[in-house]
Amino acid sequence: MARPEEIPEPTRSAVLNIECPVFETTPFLAGKPLSQRKVAIVSSAALVQRGEAPFPFGSTEARFIPAGVPANALLMSHVSINFDRHGFARDANTAFPLERLRALAAEGMIGSVAETHYTVMGSSDPAGMAAAADQVSGQLKQENVDAVLLTPV
Repeated sequence: MARPEEIPEPTRSAVLNIECPVFETTPFLAGKPLSQRKVAIVSSAALVQRGEAPFPFGSTEARFIPAGVPANALLMSHVSINFDRHGFARDANTAFPLERLRALAAEGMIGSVAETHYTVMGSSDPAGMAAAADQVSGQLKQENVDAVLLTPV
């Protein structure tokens, strides 16, 4: 991830001036232990399966990734000039830790791994992503996912 001083203008000013939301309530609830939860990944790495079109610049869509997709079948289509892809090229688990979730499930640390995972373009304006968020949350509910691992890129 780039440090603010490394980001060229005008992008640096735009990023530093994004207003962060303030939440009046606390969204976290007590629930069953992690060892009993089904976990999904939501990544902002704009991942695509080989052969799929990349995310377009400014995309507000979400894409679904089946749990059975091998890591070497995923490509990163994130368009930020400030993002270093070397870590992902060496180990997809840096942005999409599906293999790590499988290991945690095998060890009993988490209950299970979701059938579907999700990715969005991290450099998009979140104000336009309501439809994608609704789509993802609907699929999470349908699959009875009760924990999400957010991997911001």
